[in-house]
Amino acid sequence: MLTNEQLSAFRTQLLKAKQEVEERLHKNDHFGMERSHAHDAVGELASYDNHPADEATELYEREKDFALNEHTERELKEIERALAAIDNGTYGICEKCGKAIPFERLEALPTTTFCKEHSPDQTVSQQRPLEEGVLMPPFGKFDFDDRDVVAYDAEDAWQEVARYGSSDTPSDLWQDVDHYNEAYTESKENIGYVEDFENFAAVDLYGQPMAIYPTPEHEEFEHILDNEEIMSNIGDLPAYEKDPYTEEAAKKRQK
Repeated sequence: MLTNEQLSAFRTQLLKAKQEVEERLHKNDHFGMERSHAHDAVGELASYDNHPADEATELYEREKDFALNEHTERELKEIERALAAIDNGTYGICEKCGKAIPFERLEALPTTTFCKEHSPDQTVSQQRPLEEGVLMPPFGKFDFDDRDVVAYDAEDAWQEVARYGSSDTPSDLWQDVDHYNEAYTESKENIGYVEDFENFAAVDLYGQPMAIYPTPEHEEFEHILDNEEIMSNIGDLPAYEKDPYTEEAAKKRQK
């Protein structure tokens, strides 16, 4: 059990700590929490003329103030709880098991009302900041995102929105782009077809001969195959099949 002299020393220490915490909260307006908006803390009236990076800085500072205020108010409550325990004659006794709290623990942590075994702070929080969920890629969290599937997945949804523009600029990407609306992941991915040759080949599901529509993409595809000395899986089709709208093609269709 603690002696009256020890209890008096702890009371004096706790009262001094309480005064310091209350004075700190009063001087900084509870870390600015008494103000309506983060703009008040930096002297801004609005955010219309602010760069997004400035807004992010203000948001970070506001969130830091929230954390500091929460931590300080918790410290104040623990001090008041310890003082109440001294007044009730229960200071130095664990609230959970009723055993005496070692004097060395009280010296190190005078606000505690629990022994080491029953302290509510047994584990370090593994919770991550909420902002990390925003900083993660907009896809990669769903069933199909880690597999090569044809199904419309979260990445496709993101690309659909990003085609209208995003905060990224061409300088943010490793590849060259022609337009700001292409500054997103896999912006050159085929839309409406899978393989490059599908953009100029009319193919039938049963393996019947397919017509080839001359396009710049077709020429580029054939050029790549020639450079790599690979025979086209489309083959060297007759001219009337390459262009089904010629007179020769019409005659062949009549036969």
